[in-house]
Amino acid sequence: MPGESASAIRALRIVAYVLLAKSGVIRQQSRAEKMATDLTLNKTSYNFLPSNFLPAKPRSHGLTEIRGPYYYPVTQTYLDELLSDWGEFVDGVKFAGGAFSLMPEERLRGLIETAHKHNVYVSTGGYIEKVLSSSNGNRAVIQKYLETCKNMGFDVLEISSGFLSIPTDDWADLVEMTAKAGLKPKPEVGIQWGAGGDASVAELESAGTRDPKWLIDRAKTFLEAGAYMIMIESEGITENVRSWRTDVISSVTSALPKDKIMRAFPNSLFEAADPEVFAYHIQNQGATANLFVDHSQIVQLACLRKGIWGTGSTFGKIVTIGEGESGGSNRIPSA
Repeated sequence: MPGESASAIRALRIVAYVLLAKSGVIRQQSRAEKMATDLTLNKTSYNFLPSNFLPAKPRSHGLTEIRGPYYYPVTQTYLDELLSDWGEFVDGVKFAGGAFSLMPEERLRGLIETAHKHNVYVSTGGYIEKVLSSSNGNRAVIQKYLETCKNMGFDVLEISSGFLSIPTDDWADLVEMTAKAGLKPKPEVGIQWGAGGDASVAELESAGTRDPKWLIDRAKTFLEAGAYMIMIESEGITENVRSWRTDVISSVTSALPKDKIMRAFPNSLFEAADPEVFAYHIQNQGATANLFVDHSQIVQLACLRKGIWGTGSTFGKIVTIGEGESGGSNRIPSA
């Protein structure tokens, strides 16, 4: 059939680009990867309809990191099916807490390899806190944990301290140790003491919060120490609070590089556990904000980023500027 022949040719072209890149025939591997990604996106039948222009994978902004196994099991089969459909809109998978430490080795490796197959990085959760508290900060135990994570195939190691009091210099030392172990350090910082345990509003209010400057100063220190990304803890800001601390969000986004923070924040990544929260970040930071969401929210966030759907406050209001004559389109930018 003509359609089948076209699909086969497209698949062969993608494989050829990747093989040429790996062999060094194509000098810029990222260029080949982007071209391959561009080709795979042509599978949609609705390219004729305009939608927002977004960066191609691998990207530094517009990141979407999703929660893997924790509140719900995420099996290898489920993850493979999920990323086969929506992998273009997913950059990373994170194992919340220490869930990965309970899985049989071959099953854990299978999950990680599945993510890598779809060009998705894999991150630990904040399990380093358990490692630190149970070993009293024993450097040999910490090093063993880092090496094991690297050997299992993890790409990113989250370094959180929501439950612990750690001197800033020691925290920065952990960032350096992580980088030396071949992992990308992703410190998580926030204003809420006791964050990470999904405590009640009353419990968190009694624990108290820190000044936003405390968060910003430490984030800058960790970036200088080699952190590739800063995760911003949402508790105390948009999660488990009576009213959102939008002043904290403004302070963080004004003081830190956009591509270094992730919203849970970009190089921050913001944690955005609810649709209302990630819609707020998209409204205020744009379609390319770095966000951490649950795996069940991928489609809703993708539609919002692309500007094809939303709520009364976002429908038709989220836009980007494209490249070339076509401007914004459903096409991922080619190299």
